[in-house]
Amino acid sequence: MMQRLAMRGRMLLAPIAGAIAAFGQAPYELPLLLFAGLVAAFWLYRAQSGGPFRAALLGWGFGFGYFLHALQWIVSPFMVDVERHGWMAPFALILLAAGMALFWGLAFGLARWVAPRRGLALALAWAAVELLRAYIFTGFPWAMPAQALVGVMAGQGLAWVGPYALNLWLFAIAAILLLRGPLALRLGQGTLALSTVLLLLLPPQAPPAVLTDQVVRLVQPNATQREKWNADKFEFFFTRQLDYTAAAPKDESLAPDLVIWPETAIPWALDMAGSALAEIGAASDVPVALGVQRRSNMRYYNSLVVLDADGAVGQVYDKHHLVPFGEYMPLGDLMARFGIHGLAAQEGNGFSSGPGAQLLDMGPLGAALPLICYEAVFAHDVNAAPARPAFLMQVTNDAWFGKAAGPRQHLAQARMRAIEQGLPMARAANTGISAMIDPQGRVTASLALNTEGFIDAPLPAPLPPTLYSRSGDLPLSVLLALCLAGLAVARRRSLGNAD
Repeated sequence: MMQRLAMRGRMLLAPIAGAIAAFGQAPYELPLLLFAGLVAAFWLYRAQSGGPFRAALLGWGFGFGYFLHALQWIVSPFMVDVERHGWMAPFALILLAAGMALFWGLAFGLARWVAPRRGLALALAWAAVELLRAYIFTGFPWAMPAQALVGVMAGQGLAWVGPYALNLWLFAIAAILLLRGPLALRLGQGTLALSTVLLLLLPPQAPPAVLTDQVVRLVQPNATQREKWNADKFEFFFTRQLDYTAAAPKDESLAPDLVIWPETAIPWALDMAGSALAEIGAASDVPVALGVQRRSNMRYYNSLVVLDADGAVGQVYDKHHLVPFGEYMPLGDLMARFGIHGLAAQEGNGFSSGPGAQLLDMGPLGAALPLICYEAVFAHDVNAAPARPAFLMQVTNDAWFGKAAGPRQHLAQARMRAIEQGLPMARAANTGISAMIDPQGRVTASLALNTEGFIDAPLPAPLPPTLYSRSGDLPLSVLLALCLAGLAVARRRSLGNAD
């Protein structure tokens, strides 16, 4: 009886520990609480008796509490058009948290199957499913544990091993700290715990970024999602962006060489925006990059275009990693018959995807890798660039994500991409947070969330190519596969010997 009660107690503790771990993510940014939650998860795993199913249930509970807290912002897009989508909001949060938790449940169950009660097996399985979560079904690696490390010294490891290996590091440390053994082991654990705490507390220990002579103007119109597509507000927000583009530099030494507007910065499709493009060209004597919807052959694209000083379109990039259920609906034409549409879809199946990552020639600034909103969430999308750019350029409309956690978590992911590549990032966001980010992931200039304005920021110089930018996720994938396969073989042999 007591054993059963203890088991149920651990099952109840799991989602609480998960919710505590989520305090590591923005807007809280408390990585020590994330680590404490992970240690609690490993302790619960070790203490929980039973087979793979019970272990999987425990892992699912921890994940559900974690993702329910970390992804609370997911309700915001559904509240923009309450009459049409509001009913979906609670289901979206619960179902997304439950779905993401399935991955963590799989990790706990797999670990218990291949190596019962071994914490290091859980560390390997957990890291493997986090890597899987980034790729399967187009991927959704949002709120991964490593994301909480972007502002501390430990986060600089992203440049060496990438985000998924950094997840493995967190899991492995949590597992090692719970090992039992002689005094020498305990002394080693104490040293490891102290060094980990320091890595999770101290800011990056690197000199200030080297700045180039090139200046980028980031324009933030602060158009709320309800107002953005309001016909009565079109001219207001368009004029605001024109004024910011034409404005004299606040510092005469920071005259812009490039102006960047955010995602879907104008309400007209590209083929209908001729006069608007001419006005943008007239407002600036330097190129302007902006997000715009584009129509071609009865298809819609979420695009970024680069305008010259005459307002002529010089280069076009079409977003290729679209948001499922947002920018497109799987089986969209069929779903549209039942009145179910993607939140940002134009018609039927919504937006079409572009051909893939490409570089844009930004003249004296060098080549830029454009990322439209969601694309900055995926480390492998950035690694897919055909050549190394001089800088990353993200345009986004984070008005979809609410006023707290969502935009700040999205910024954290942008900072991760900068560290992984050793490249600066220029980020223009509709409602914020627009920012210039250096190759160590530090924000050198920014505009606060839910404010309008512009900033002129020098473009930091890139660092040499990082190890992760050269290797990607393949080495870690092979390592995890070999380790888990080895544990599975060892388990099979032990069962055979027992027979």
